[in-house]
Amino acid sequence: MGDFNLALVIVAIVVCVLVFIFNLYLLVNYQHPDDANQAYFPKFVVVLGLSVAAISILMLPADVANRQACRHAIYNGACNLTLPMKDLWLAIYIIDAILVFFVIPFAMFYYEGDMDKSVWKRMKSALLWVITTAIVCALVLGILYGLVGKVDFTVRHLSSSTEPFPSTWGLTRGQQCVGSGARQCSAYSASASSETTWTMRTTFPEYVVALATIAGSVLFTIFGGVGIACLPLGLTFSFIRRPKAVITRSQYIKEATELSKKARELKKAADALHQEERSGSKGRKWRKNVKAVEKELLLLEEDVKALEEMYPQGEKAEASWAMTVLGYLAKLVLGVLGLIVSVAWIAHIVIYLLIDPPISAFLNEIFIKLDDVWGLLGTAAFAFFCFYLLLAVIAGAMMLGLKLVFITIHPMKWGATLMNSFLFNVGLILLCSISVIQFCATAFAYYAQATAAQEIFGHTLQSLRGIKYLYKYNVFQIGFIILAGLTFVYYSAFGWRRKKPSGRFQLST
Repeated sequence: MGDFNLALVIVAIVVCVLVFIFNLYLLVNYQHPDDANQAYFPKFVVVLGLSVAAISILMLPADVANRQACRHAIYNGACNLTLPMKDLWLAIYIIDAILVFFVIPFAMFYYEGDMDKSVWKRMKSALLWVITTAIVCALVLGILYGLVGKVDFTVRHLSSSTEPFPSTWGLTRGQQCVGSGARQCSAYSASASSETTWTMRTTFPEYVVALATIAGSVLFTIFGGVGIACLPLGLTFSFIRRPKAVITRSQYIKEATELSKKARELKKAADALHQEERSGSKGRKWRKNVKAVEKELLLLEEDVKALEEMYPQGEKAEASWAMTVLGYLAKLVLGVLGLIVSVAWIAHIVIYLLIDPPISAFLNEIFIKLDDVWGLLGTAAFAFFCFYLLLAVIAGAMMLGLKLVFITIHPMKWGATLMNSFLFNVGLILLCSISVIQFCATAFAYYAQATAAQEIFGHTLQSLRGIKYLYKYNVFQIGFIILAGLTFVYYSAFGWRRKKPSGRFQLST
């Protein structure tokens, strides 16, 4: 079949099927019992969104492998039988944008609607929100695309003449052009006056992807920068704060009594907030109190879990305590491994992206050497580093959700995750996955050279009018490193401390 890599197509199909099955497994095991056998549309959106996010991450390694199918071609245009990766990139990210800005908001509005209302009224309310969002997005995109939807490429104007094929070559360092006359035919030695700007209008799908990338890059810089430090350190310090021994029955009764009292206070506060919601008084104070109740409830659940770990009950109490010890040991191992990956990421960003010229290709060279050892080893390592950034985004969103009032808490818990939390995290993953791909395409430019991803996320995105300066001056990379450093300092100072139980909870008035 010429240059067409049939094996790549087979692997891509198999991986897509496995990704779908794995995401279905996650949904079944993470969903809350209250959502069992219902909320089928939000569940479909969750599985579809997670699959699109995972496939988009895996498409960059596939893009690299797809380019290898044309390694015998003299130039890219001579290879016509490879996968249409540029079209696939644009398609997957248009689907990504539709899910993030329209489908997921509709599913969340519908799911969180008043259960006392009919299905039609809940759908109508959710649809009104989505239509309003669509109109606003269409107007903003249309205006921006019409005004600044162009790319400015910096090029050099080079020229030379022609002459009959000579018997001997007369080109020297002083005479680099064919023929006589003052011409500039060497880009290396050409003067600065030969530079000019070539302007052209980008396609609308590429412009949509670019703006979605900017929106995702802001969130990725904040959540990813915080998460790349708190993800491994959180696992490590949870081992340090682990329960050292089993408590007595009297201690257990005392702690359980305090927790039950706290639970009654939270239920009373939640009922009061629900009554305010029904009366229509959903102001700023109400939202602040809701966030406070959510935070206290999450901390209460953690305290209950910790109490159950310190006082295992039943016939298998000893086995339960042994599993608790092994679980904390596993967190320590994962924390150390995660810390190694985080340090490698930060070091790579500094020495390859922020320092000009780069000191070393670092991870790029490691991936290439792993590919030499075994064809898919470098690809697997590359995919792991990209997925790690997505995990860091979720960890960062969770940490900031506990610390900042204006960020809603949406924890992911095994067997206890409601669909609104699922949808929120899927939307966050989808929005940040575009930025993760752009970030990886830039960070691993040497490994992913001559790919369709580089054409979209490198040349076009970094030359887009009004946006290119964010990438020219490495704004997102610098912000990422600064937030990672601040989070590391914060965790080093306070993360090892055991959390003290909060006092009596009261709503703000």
